[in-house]
Amino acid sequence: MARLSARSLLQRLAAKPHLSSTREFPMKQLMALLALLSIHTHAQADMFAVFRNEDGSTRWQYVANTSAGILIITLAIVLGFLVRAHLRALRYNRALKDMKATLEERVVERTAQLQQSNENLHQREAYITGIVDSMPVMLIGLNKQLEITQWNRVAESITGRPIADVLGQNLWKAYSAITLTPEQVQQVLATKQTLQLKHHQRGQYSFDITVYALGEDNETGIVILVSDVTKQVNAETKLAERDKVSAMGELASAMAYDISLPINNIFSRVSSARQEIEAADLGEVKEFLLQEVETVRQSAHQATAIAHNLLDLARAHRDSKQPAAIAPIMDHAIELAGNLFTDSNGLSFKDINIHRQYADKLPLIPCFPAELQQVFVRVMRSAFYALNAYAQRDTFEPVIDLEISEFYETLWIKIHHNGKCLSAEEQLDIFQPYFSLTNHSSHTYPAEQRLSYSYFIITEHHRGQMAVTSTEENGTSFHIQLPMA
Repeated sequence: MARLSARSLLQRLAAKPHLSSTREFPMKQLMALLALLSIHTHAQADMFAVFRNEDGSTRWQYVANTSAGILIITLAIVLGFLVRAHLRALRYNRALKDMKATLEERVVERTAQLQQSNENLHQREAYITGIVDSMPVMLIGLNKQLEITQWNRVAESITGRPIADVLGQNLWKAYSAITLTPEQVQQVLATKQTLQLKHHQRGQYSFDITVYALGEDNETGIVILVSDVTKQVNAETKLAERDKVSAMGELASAMAYDISLPINNIFSRVSSARQEIEAADLGEVKEFLLQEVETVRQSAHQATAIAHNLLDLARAHRDSKQPAAIAPIMDHAIELAGNLFTDSNGLSFKDINIHRQYADKLPLIPCFPAELQQVFVRVMRSAFYALNAYAQRDTFEPVIDLEISEFYETLWIKIHHNGKCLSAEEQLDIFQPYFSLTNHSSHTYPAEQRLSYSYFIITEHHRGQMAVTSTEENGTSFHIQLPMA
């Protein structure tokens, strides 16, 4: 039975070789079958019996055919596996190529998106940086540690420090001149409320400062905007002063006209009275009456000079400066002061010794001549009252020394007198308006003798400087500095 079964099995395998190619007989199962046949003695004997003749000789032709068939079958099976593996590899390769192509496309698309995003980001950063740098105000950004994170070109221009030098530094170390305190900035950080400040130095600069906090999630905690409004404030001040001067001109003109009417009547009556007194025979009373009439006539003449001065002031106002020589303006102011300031019981300005020291070839300077003349007249008035306070002293000689010289690009004017000196408080009060509040408990200098308007004309209208020094030993000196350009 074993021999028949083995032979029949081999015959079936030899007769049906197409099973391995069509049905793809598993290689592992075939090898297991051959191993079982080889270990079975009956099957082994029966298997080799197929290759013998009846007389026991070997049938070599049959052995060769069988071996060739088995080899062909084995090769066919192996070839089938190889073909299958090759097809599978080709399929896998195509899938990998498709995946690679898809990944490459996605990488290209993603790279393009990232490049576009970067370009958009750079454009936005450049746009925001351009806005910040082109702002006409000083912009400073601070983080929560009060360190600088933003610093635009205006900040660089004002401070003279580039952004690379100040980034990451404490604001007050990088820019110690800023008129803000760390406490104020910390208050804005804590309350999230906008802080607005004004910093003003009369005649020099005006700044508007705005401090506000950003969102809590933002690294920059504070933004500081410093606006230079000096030109705007100066323009508004000039406009306001122009309106005031125009109003003062109208008032001065009206006052001069109103004063001139009673003055003319006084002159007429005094002239008639003088003629009648001279014609009458009044004895000793006649000289007294003539003296009184002369006093009234001088007072009327003084009032006329005041009215003319008011008219000159009202007519001489200009909107723009004009080049003028200072020496003639000073001389005309002295002449005008001689007509204005007379005390019937004391000193007359014409009795004061005036010493002039004018430098040679003084240049013309741009100015408002009528305004400077009023400044000099007002200073002469202050000197007159100071000298008149010592008029009753024996051997007192009233003197006013005038000096005008050139120093670099400025013109220096010094008006010195040897009259009553000013105290320390009076030196502070003399340039203050009579209605302003000072650090003193009371105003020590008479309001009618203050020089606040003169100080305003020099510092605001002419961008100059004005100061006073006064001691008992050296007398009183008024110093005026005017720019020549």
